[in-house]
Amino acid sequence: MAQFYSAKRRVTTRQIITVTVNDLDPFGQGVARHHGKALFVNGLLPQEQAEVVVVEDKKQYSRAQVKRRLNDSPQRQAPRCPHFGTCGGCQQQHASVELQQQSKRAALARLMKRDVDDIIAASPWGYRRRARLSLNYQPKTQQLQMGFRQAGSSDIINVVQCPILAPDLEALLPAVRECLSGLKSPRQLGHVELVLADNGPLMVLRHTAALPAGDREKLERFSQSHGLALYLAPQSEILEHISGEAPWYTSDGLRLMFSPRDFIQVNDGVNQLMVQTALAWLDIQPQDRVLDLFCGMGNFTLPLATRVANVVGVEGVPALVEKGRENAALNQLHNVTFFHENLEEDVTRQAWAQHGFDKILLDPARAGAPGVMSHIIKLAPRRVVYVSCNPATLARDSDLLLQAGYQIQRLAMLDMFPHTGHLESMVLFEHRDT
Repeated sequence: MAQFYSAKRRVTTRQIITVTVNDLDPFGQGVARHHGKALFVNGLLPQEQAEVVVVEDKKQYSRAQVKRRLNDSPQRQAPRCPHFGTCGGCQQQHASVELQQQSKRAALARLMKRDVDDIIAASPWGYRRRARLSLNYQPKTQQLQMGFRQAGSSDIINVVQCPILAPDLEALLPAVRECLSGLKSPRQLGHVELVLADNGPLMVLRHTAALPAGDREKLERFSQSHGLALYLAPQSEILEHISGEAPWYTSDGLRLMFSPRDFIQVNDGVNQLMVQTALAWLDIQPQDRVLDLFCGMGNFTLPLATRVANVVGVEGVPALVEKGRENAALNQLHNVTFFHENLEEDVTRQAWAQHGFDKILLDPARAGAPGVMSHIIKLAPRRVVYVSCNPATLARDSDLLLQAGYQIQRLAMLDMFPHTGHLESMVLFEHRDT
């Protein structure tokens, strides 16, 4: 009988080492030094010492897990959320707000090779006016899970509290869970979105099959009893308005109608300050002609129109362009025009760009605006305000403006998402010759 050699499984014992953290990265990881490399440790703050085990060892850096923390930083906070550490939404509730802002400010300064002038922040709690909660029916327990994704997993954390949600939305969580759990077709539920508009909350329920009439009636009664506008989404591209008023929010005192599917800034407090700051940085004058690129439905465009001679808003999504036009008419603003354009093409050739612009504002998506920067330079505005949700693409796009003779006059960190690793910012560029 043949005998096959089987190598004994190698058992390795990971060494426990003691490290002291001296920095916090923008994602909430403590940074120590070990063997001349950066060692990233989740859960540790500057000035904290801990016994850790290295779990990943790369050429340029390592990662470690905490076995035992030996002391507490004065900037350590007790997390407010009972799900902190398992929910993938927040990474930094254990750090003071001041420390979080400092770490993001330092990261932005390194990328932009310049000091940060301002931190634009509002309330760090109860700020989030929009949330999407996953739904998953468990046949064995006959329970409906409702919550956010677990960190590093596709599993759902059953959320009972969420202190970063707007209080009106957080208060709805138990009632929404009870209502959805009582439906006859829980297996057909995909996710639920909650949005707090200025005229009240709304709920969007995604379902994968037709709902029984009884379930629809129950949902409608629920929405009416809780003052919710209700929308059903039988398909990703279909939205059925069941009850309640169409939602709206204010930007610089103007009313902006929106669809639950439209993008709006999640943090209303920071959004209001951001709009005010952008207008101040542009040094808006009554005779100015201003271009707003990636304008959405007019978050910046319409406030600009109340102060200048002419505004052009350009957006790549047709539905948002139409919404911008509707909002301009609603607010009786006749000096603003919205256009749908492919923003990767040379917008300077369009008829609306022939007269040029005194100032330009742009607020692109995470990919930034590499195809647009050369066109902005051709238009030769005196000032440019760039609102960014990705500091890496901002740094890349800024280089083109700097090479064209623009200088950075102001740089701000926008604390749009406290307790998370998300870093937003805003920059004012001015041409040297102006």
